[in-house]
Order: sequence, then C-alpha cells, then structure tokens
Amino acid sequence: MKRSLKSPIGLSIFLIISLWLSINAPAGSTLFSFNAGIEVIEIPDFPIPVIPASWFFTVLALMVTAFSWLLSFQRKKVPLWLMIIFTLAIVLQILVLLFVGEMFPVTQTLQGSLALSVPLIFGALAGVLSERVGVINIAIEGQLLAGAFASALIASITGSLTLGLIAAAISGGLVAGILAVFSIKYVVDQIIVGVVVNVLIIGLTSFFYSTVMTRDLVALNQPPRFDRIDIPVLSQIPIIGPLLFSQTVIVYLMYLAVAVVYIALFKTRWGLRLRAVGEFPKAADTVGIKVFRTRYMSVMLGGALAGIGGAFFTLGAVGSFSKEMTSGAGYIALAALIFGRWNPLLATLAALMFGFAQNLQSILSITGSDVPSQFLLMLPYALTIVAVAGLVGKVTGPAAAGKAYIKS
Repeated sequence: MKRSLKSPIGLSIFLIISLWLSINAPAGSTLFSFNAGIEVIEIPDFPIPVIPASWFFTVLALMVTAFSWLLSFQRKKVPLWLMIIFTLAIVLQILVLLFVGEMFPVTQTLQGSLALSVPLIFGALAGVLSERVGVINIAIEGQLLAGAFASALIASITGSLTLGLIAAAISGGLVAGILAVFSIKYVVDQIIVGVVVNVLIIGLTSFFYSTVMTRDLVALNQPPRFDRIDIPVLSQIPIIGPLLFSQTVIVYLMYLAVAVVYIALFKTRWGLRLRAVGEFPKAADTVGIKVFRTRYMSVMLGGALAGIGGAFFTLGAVGSFSKEMTSGAGYIALAALIFGRWNPLLATLAALMFGFAQNLQSILSITGSDVPSQFLLMLPYALTIVAVAGLVGKVTGPAAAGKAYIKS
C-alpha cells in the first residue's frame, strides 16, 4: 500500500491549534447541564475546570496524531474511529473554552442540532441515492423547497398533515424527475441542469407564494404542525430520551429512512445493482440490468425523500412557507454527502455536524459570546474542503457519477 501522509499532516495542523488554545486557556470552569425536564432521573449539573480539561483534550489529540503518524509509516490506513476520537476531543475542548463561566445546556443543544439537521439528512440521503446510481444531484435545494411549498399549501387547504407530507414527497420526486429526464434522456450536463432546476423552483415557488398564497395566508399558508410524540419509557432516559424519543413524525421517518437506505444499498440485490449502475453502467447493462430505469427510479426516490425533508420546514418547524426558506440547505446537504463519502450513515453524521455548528452559533449569540458567529458557521465548510482535499482520507465518488450513459 502506498504511504500517505495527508491524514497525519491534517491532524497535526489541528493539534497545533489545540495546543495554542490550551496555552491561552482562561481560568474558570464551564457548567454542563444535562436535563431537559422530562427525565425520570435527573443528572446533576457538572462543572468542568477549563485549563485541566483543555490540556486533557490536547494530550488526547496528541496521542491520536502520533498513532496516525505511526500507521502512515507502516503504510496502513488511518481508521475512521480514530478520526472520530480526534474530532470529539477538539470539539469538546472548544465547547469548554467557549462557555467558560457559563452554563452549556447539553440536551437542549443536541435537540436543536437534530432539528436543524433533519432536512439536511433527508437531502443527503437524496444525494446518496442519486449519485450512487450515477447522477449528480445539485438540485437538492430545489427538491427541499418544492416539498416545503407543496406541504404548506396542501396541508393548509385540506387540514391534513398526512396529505401535506404525501404532497411534499410527490413534489420532490417530480423535481428530481426533471433532473433525471434532462440528465439521462437528453444527456445534458448534470451540474448545469441541477443549477437550472434550483433557480426554476426558487422562481416558481416565489411566484406562487406572491400570487396565490398571499391572497389568503390563513387558508393557504397556515398548515397544522406535527406535535411531538413521546415514546413511553424511552423518552424519559436522560439525554438520549429527550433527544431521540421525544420527536415529531418526520424525525421518526428520518430514522427509518436512514436505516432503510443503508440496508437497501449495501444488503440487498437492488442496492448491488444500483451501485453497479453508478460504477460501471456498461457492464451492468451487459448482465441485464436496466440502466436507465434504475437511474430514473433511484433519482426520483431520492427526490421524494428530499421533499419530505422540505416538509419539515413547514409542518415540523416554522409552521408556514416563505420565499427561499430553505436558505441553501440543499447545498449544505450536498456538502454533507461528500463529507460522508456517499455513505448514508456517514452522511447523516456529517449533516448532524453541520446542524450542531449552526445551533451552536445561535446559542453563542444568545449568551453574548465574543466569538464571531461567522467563524462558527464557516467551520463545517472548512472541514468539508479539508476532507475533499484528501487531508482526512481520499474522497472519491461513484465512478460513473456525472457521466451520461449512451447505450451502444
């Protein structure tokens, strides 16, 4: 195996930052609070002294970095779990330093992060299904926005959350269908088509919002919202309960979608055929796999998932539709997809990281932190650039992604 020093070099750069943070760490402590108010057993608040904790995380990062150098010299790949330990050490060190003298609400922060991550996860899953079959999905933003608009309109008219959710899935699938037709049948550049579709959906939803919804906002843009459903016993487990088992239907659907997409992709014949089409469509066609049909179905199924993710904005969070309310969530989902290496589980973790960074920025603005909010919003994108550059391992998508297949 060829020796690669990218991972240890990348870790060493962040280790230097960690060391600098520890040298300049202020005196004091950070109070971690773990209770959300519905637990059976309350965990007492836990104060952490800043300076010792910061040095502990720096030493942990040092050990991981040294081990990564050792593996590289032995021509071995740095395992993912080692990268996760390093990342957690740096994140915890930053949290301890940012909230010195303040209380950090752990459970509430994680709840808010999960809420912000829901549309990103659905969008990332849409990207996985599309790009694994060979079609680059830049149009995730449009699929999310179409789902948000359709769910708000239909749920407002009918008063049915179920119909609103179905409308969101159908609209997301139709938008993905536009991408599929032009990319697969008419062999148009997939990236250009994706950008055009996004602009088209932004224009259409803005137009119909201004000309239709604003005529009667109460009747056309005031949908009901999903209530939280507490799962008995499980919702009362400290930290995990309020975070995972006191959620809306859309969040529970997200759990199911992540599991189903992962199992379908890597544990079924359908998934094997789908991945074969995305890697070598000519060989797949030779053995009897219908390349075009597989691509259409996978892209539109992903679009339906993105549409459900868009419904979270209107039926799960905000409660109404507004122009361009997705605010670039589709592009963030695309970044999470790349950061997660086109794997549903890793893409979900990446989306959660993005949601955590966004939520942390909001919390710091409330507490009046001196840290610029723009810096925190920049971090996930900077990490994505690091990942794509290969500093944390080689990142390559499916071989046939972005390449039109012309049957000979």
